[in-house]
Amino acid sequence: MTTAAPHTLLVLDPGHFHAALSLRKRHPRLADEVHVYARDGPDLERFLQIVESFNRRAQEPTAWKLSVYRGANCLDRLVHERRGDVVIVAGRNDTKMAAIHRLHAQRFCVLGDKPWIIGAGQLGMLREVVSAPPHSLDIMTERHEVATRVQRALARMPAVFGALRTDAREPAIEIEGVHHLYKMVNGRPLVRPAWYFDIAVQGEGITDVTTHLADLAQWMTQDEVAYDFARDVELGEARQWPTEVPREVFERITGLREFPRELGQHVSGDVLRYLCNASIAYRLRGVPVRIESTWALAIPPGGGDTHRAVLRGTLAALTVEQGPGTGFLAELTLQPWRPAPGYASRLAEAVASLQTGFPGLALELRGEVYHFAIPGALRTTHEEHFAAVLDAFLASVDSARVPPRWGSDLEAKYTLLAQARERAL
Repeated sequence: MTTAAPHTLLVLDPGHFHAALSLRKRHPRLADEVHVYARDGPDLERFLQIVESFNRRAQEPTAWKLSVYRGANCLDRLVHERRGDVVIVAGRNDTKMAAIHRLHAQRFCVLGDKPWIIGAGQLGMLREVVSAPPHSLDIMTERHEVATRVQRALARMPAVFGALRTDAREPAIEIEGVHHLYKMVNGRPLVRPAWYFDIAVQGEGITDVTTHLADLAQWMTQDEVAYDFARDVELGEARQWPTEVPREVFERITGLREFPRELGQHVSGDVLRYLCNASIAYRLRGVPVRIESTWALAIPPGGGDTHRAVLRGTLAALTVEQGPGTGFLAELTLQPWRPAPGYASRLAEAVASLQTGFPGLALELRGEVYHFAIPGALRTTHEEHFAAVLDAFLASVDSARVPPRWGSDLEAKYTLLAQARERAL
């Protein structure tokens, strides 16, 4: 006799493909029946197609049984029927915070895709959501990249890293990412909705994917004290700039031959100026940070998104690099500044101490730089990270304990992004 799964999942208006990626794997804490509430149209159809591809795949197929309500009043219907207790929200960003706020008030647990807010006027609703249970969480997949997890663990070892530098010309934390508007997801070309290019709906560069980079900076400097924006953050420079999207590329991404009327003010001739790139410089508890996210048009053949994250300590620099030189796998290196006698032994001891959490992690010295060999068994893809986020969220819900610093940290992160956007205007 089997025990019924404790949670039934609800999905609200899944306009972003991240909603589908959250269902990439079956989960022991979830029933196979999932209730979807959405406006009828291509966004919903794309979601259903991706989930069905998970059900039909040859290896480890899922068994989701989707019950779909189609209607403009989908949020009202979800709240009224209350067929589950955990809601995934991943769609239009202009209405996302209001939906999360209402779901929280109705005692639903919410796993919401980033970003929760795209303007400072939404911060009040966010503060109410994070100030009390039930638990709600934004989907931060970058914390589940194994190279980043090892980097963070080593940065907390004073014998090999020292402490984050606060006196150098370069930032102590420097994170850069390049994404692509046209890309492959789940082995197929990703079709983005036209509203994705409307900054009034999707948000601008500072308030969108930059959320991940701000989150990583907080995570790297995290201690037992919760973040407070007024006390811990000193905002410096913030800027944004557009990626020019030709009409033929827009058509390949969206399937639409013409730019919609809503994008008209950003169109010049046959080119859309999409305000999606951002850079922010700030201090986080005195630590200088610089984050930058940019968007290219399309992934080149054999290519992929790129990522570079450098932590500069008083003894060494730890760098995660993902790009052409690494075969688009995230690789970790450590470069000591001036290694004292015994440094190599201390580093070997540090790697040995990490074997419980990262079995098989090895170290190789190439010239003056140490390279970390990460076993394939520890590696997971970006698409698989969504299942890890869902697993951690459900574990927190089941424990009936909201992480003690979660709300303050989330509020500080989104306050930074909202104020950086205003500074960049």
